[in-house]
Amino acid sequence: MVVEKRLVDELFELVQIDSETRHERKIADVLLKKFKELGLENVHEDDTAQASGCQAGNVFACLKGNVPGAPALFLNAHMDTVAPGIGVKPSINADGNIVSDSSTILGSDDKAGIAAMLEAIRVIKEHNLPHGDIEFLITSGEESGLLGARAVDPKKLKAKIGYALDTGGKVGNINVQAPARKLVTANIYGTSAHAGSAPEKGVSAITIAAKAIAAMPLGRIDSETTANIGTFTAQSPTNIVCDHAFVEGEARSLDIGKLDRQTEAMRKAFEAAAAGMGGKVEVVIKDDCAAFKLNETDRVVDVAKRAAAKIGRPCGLFAAGGASDANVFNGFGLSTAVLACGYADVHSKTEWMPVAELVKLVEMTLAIISVVAGEKE
Repeated sequence: MVVEKRLVDELFELVQIDSETRHERKIADVLLKKFKELGLENVHEDDTAQASGCQAGNVFACLKGNVPGAPALFLNAHMDTVAPGIGVKPSINADGNIVSDSSTILGSDDKAGIAAMLEAIRVIKEHNLPHGDIEFLITSGEESGLLGARAVDPKKLKAKIGYALDTGGKVGNINVQAPARKLVTANIYGTSAHAGSAPEKGVSAITIAAKAIAAMPLGRIDSETTANIGTFTAQSPTNIVCDHAFVEGEARSLDIGKLDRQTEAMRKAFEAAAAGMGGKVEVVIKDDCAAFKLNETDRVVDVAKRAAAKIGRPCGLFAAGGASDANVFNGFGLSTAVLACGYADVHSKTEWMPVAELVKLVEMTLAIISVVAGEKE
């Protein structure tokens, strides 16, 4: 039922629309037009652009059900990409994989998810397949910190379960757990002095920061916990002892207790280094997103497992190291699992999307719709 060429052409079209994160205006307009042309209802863009800091809000649409009493279903993907995503030139290589020309990312994360949804809608309409109401939500700013999802009004969604088409790995696998994340920022203050004639009178904020970072646990802390420093900025002439530095990092963990201990270890490293050199530090630890964990017996997982069996794929349940819109939606109380889309090496210029997996992603989506259509509220 899936028309492979149409599906591939759709993905080619989508990845060639420039939409680096926070710059989604062009693709939002295209998606609004496509959903309307497909005859969906309640097609609109919400008013979250200002709150999220993105060029566009989130795009909503609904395919009204044709099975009385069938439960509603929610499907999600995000329209933005990481950089470098301007001027993507896709092609299919000899192995049957969709790739870029290696000067940019491909953008299958997450435009493969969007293409699969659009093809699923076409197949449903062409074959009059049974389905309940299907709500679509395509978010902006996901790659900038789940910005669009955070700004969504959850009351706009009536479904009780949903799926984000937004992770790598073989189609059929399901991400059922993702970590919470906290952001750690530090403003470090020393004392300026002439670096040639009186360096002993100065306290280097750069040295304080360097000692703190060297002392704190970073990288892979354990199987559930990671930490990283992403920003270290300071600027001063070479003849002046630098009196200010700024450091920004993060920690993630599937275990909230471990996350708290890790961020406190980072705080204490900053404070100890500053105290040891006679400087000062202001550390701020901020909750960024909540963790989520689904159980094998949860309805959203059971439906996906049955769908995978329908398309002849094994269904592995796994925990992810990164967050997705599903973290936010589960926090809203909307039970959301993340479907593997088949792509690999995302966020890099070597990203690739197997055509065969793209087709399977549509089949998986249709199978989920079919399973839900057979249930009753």
